[in-house]
Amino acid sequence: MDNEQIVRGAYQIAEDKDSKAWLAAFTEEGTFTDESIGVTYRGQDRYYPVENYGRAFPDMHRELYQVYVSGDIVVVQLALQGTHNGPLSVAGGTLGPTGNRMDAPCCDVFQLVGGKIARFDCYPSGSVILAQLGVLGALDAAVRPDP
Repeated sequence: MDNEQIVRGAYQIAEDKDSKAWLAAFTEEGTFTDESIGVTYRGQDRYYPVENYGRAFPDMHRELYQVYVSGDIVVVQLALQGTHNGPLSVAGGTLGPTGNRMDAPCCDVFQLVGGKIARFDCYPSGSVILAQLGVLGALDAAVRPDP
């Protein structure tokens, strides 16, 4: 398989919610960084974001728009899509199901080594996700009007 096929396969594994295959897609020292929250996952924890979003969005889909390959680097423009029908773990607690639909832009950057993911940097648009889930409306209480 070429690098594009490997990355497309990884997306399918995530959609299938196959934790064993997801973890096997990484090198032993491979990392998964959610850049929207600045957290890097290693080892067994690399599955946590897939599990968290899969639980919160049971119909989770990753719509791939463009895939760019340059050697061992693969960059993907995509949308994260799904209906928020389950609990979503967020910093400081859990966001209960809103029933709202998410269709948020994302950009993923993969570095592959020997046919496996050595580094996966995910850049989901956290502000768009929170707005679509209706969470950003709570900012009204925190924002002070300009004098």
